Amino acid sequence: MPARARLLSIDALRGLVILFMLLDHVRETFYLHHQVPDPMVAAETPPELFFSRLLAHLCAPVFVFLTGLSAFLYAAKQPGGRAAASSFLWKRGLFLVLLEVTVINFAWTFQFPPAKVFLQVIWIIGLSMLALAALVWLPRKVLIVLGIVLVAGHNLLDGLHFPVGHALHVPWAILHDRGWIELPGAALKLRTSYPLLPWIGVIALGYAAGPWFAAGADAAQRQRRLLGWGAGLLAGFVLLRLLDVYGDKPWTAGDTALASWMGFLNITKYPPSLLFVALTLGVGLLLLLRAFERRQGAAWLAPLAVFGAAPMFFYVLHLYVLKFLYLGAEAAWGRNQGALFGFDAMWMVWAAAAVLAVALYPAVRAFAGLKARRRDIAWLKYL
Repeated sequence: MPARARLLSIDALRGLVILFMLLDHVRETFYLHHQVPDPMVAAETPPELFFSRLLAHLCAPVFVFLTGLSAFLYAAKQPGGRAAASSFLWKRGLFLVLLEVTVINFAWTFQFPPAKVFLQVIWIIGLSMLALAALVWLPRKVLIVLGIVLVAGHNLLDGLHFPVGHALHVPWAILHDRGWIELPGAALKLRTSYPLLPWIGVIALGYAAGPWFAAGADAAQRQRRLLGWGAGLLAGFVLLRLLDVYGDKPWTAGDTALASWMGFLNITKYPPSLLFVALTLGVGLLLLLRAFERRQGAAWLAPLAVFGAAPMFFYVLHLYVLKFLYLGAEAAWGRNQGALFGFDAMWMVWAAAAVLAVALYPAVRAFAGLKARRRDIAWLKYL
């Protein structure tokens, strides 16, 4: 199978999770009056809201895993190999961290100077890339073991907390314990929405999977590996969830079969529990990446691949579009949901996300085409 076909499947999967992200951000913008905690309260969450949020859980783990995979493929194409990949990961990681605390945080808050900075998914991808810049020098087997230990073992640390003022409060808030960081002498608070530790494991495993997709790799063997790992992760999720002894918060059966399924699938994202990663990456490997490669000639994959070819451009663009749409709707119709403007039903969120995906597609396609044509413009590869 040609290398380009394989890359199309990767871009298509990235594009699909970007659209799931768009749906979730439309919800965050226009359905915030029905905000859900993490994990959700399954018994109190309408199914249409619950499963929309559950679908969005695929985004971060699949995207971080593909970031590691793409880093390996980048290294394979560069004369410097791992040295080139390490240098790129370091520079792009720093760029993403800076982007999060400036351009992206402003898109969410529209405050300058900001009173709060939310350290979210772009921040964590940036920090994960910085970590991977060092980890690429490890032997592949060591990288795999480290990735599994971080993903599977970090829930052992769930009971470890450090109070404000303790020397370990800030580093632990960044690494594992989601919370607020107050900067001394400044009226500014930082929210570590995405604790780092398990995400380093996910990006390391993505990089370690790179040889499956390298030029000359056996396609049939790659399919078997994707099938085995995807099925194994989903089987592990089901087994651990049934045992209910480790990997996430305990689940509770509901009054109906649907309510029980919602409780069973109600997993923790911040930080991503072992069960969260097993379910989402299991679906990503088995049903999406493997399936996309097997259908790499399908016409419907091409639009998804366009979104996946310019992910950062789309990310920044859609946040500002959503913010301006919200401000315009609030000015036109007022705050119809208490202190907020919002939609009355989840079907409106889905409809708005579909309309936005179509409306933004030409701009994303144009930028993706520019990136493909102008490889001489170095800064374009950071977007």
